[in-house]
Amino acid sequence: MKRIVLLVFIVLLAIMPWLTGSDYYTNLASQVLIAALFALSLNLLVGYAGLTSLGHAGFLGLAAYSSAWLMLNLQWDHASAAAAALAGSTVVAALFGLIALRASGISFLMITLALGQILWGIAYRWAGVTGGDNGLSGITRPHPFGLDLGPASHFYYFTLLVFLLVWALMALWVRSPFGASIRGTRDQPRRMSALGFNVWLIRWITFTISGFFGAVAGLMYVYYQQFISPHSLSLANSAEMLLMVIAGGPATLAGPVVGAALVVLLKNIASGYTDRWIMLLGFVFLFIVLFVPNGIVPGIAKRWQQRRNKESA
Repeated sequence: MKRIVLLVFIVLLAIMPWLTGSDYYTNLASQVLIAALFALSLNLLVGYAGLTSLGHAGFLGLAAYSSAWLMLNLQWDHASAAAAALAGSTVVAALFGLIALRASGISFLMITLALGQILWGIAYRWAGVTGGDNGLSGITRPHPFGLDLGPASHFYYFTLLVFLLVWALMALWVRSPFGASIRGTRDQPRRMSALGFNVWLIRWITFTISGFFGAVAGLMYVYYQQFISPHSLSLANSAEMLLMVIAGGPATLAGPVVGAALVVLLKNIASGYTDRWIMLLGFVFLFIVLFVPNGIVPGIAKRWQQRRNKESA
């Protein structure tokens, strides 16, 4: 059943431009995939490692700003700028991990919040480099293999390819023996330590890899928007992504994708009908917390299993 659902999901993604029939909805689908990329990267921390972060948007914004600045000011090509942005963001994630993982629980959350706000403050105040509140504009999209990513459908398929690649890598990562050790540090850190595992090192590697995938989402974000501003590093952006993970279901591969689709669609569609769409979003999350507290995907899986058990009985 899981394989059938996965196959149907991939087929639907593949034919999305034909299903939507307009550039608006194709662009909206691209937004969902980019948000899902970022939510998946955060899910490595929140869901699998049990480390709630409120500064994860810093890696998205750092990669986006680095790539944009290198292209605009040093005239670097897209591939070189992207590689440098990914490398730099991963190094920063590794350094931040050394600081943040000195604590756990609410202290870890507050440290990541502080580190994220430092990056936001730099982006906002260092106007000579980042453009300040005006941000950086005039960014072009890459041309992989000579393909023009200007048309909405072309960019959508490029985003879909990156999304599927990242999703596959994460699936291999979390289902590997190292992925099992990550979940072990989340559930039984003392027992893992007693068994000889280096709990801190496992968490630090996970933090760094999570930052790397967040930087990948940042590159896709800046390619889509062709503009970057300090808002991308803001606390509101980090909190929004955290809500995606929690709503869809942490510690699952499908949960962040479902949560990203829910939030992006509510933001872009519901806001066109009412100015109070944020209130609607609040009611939706209230419903999730009350009736499916583990998230939409685990909630549906639980109901399906209960139904199968009744039928077999």
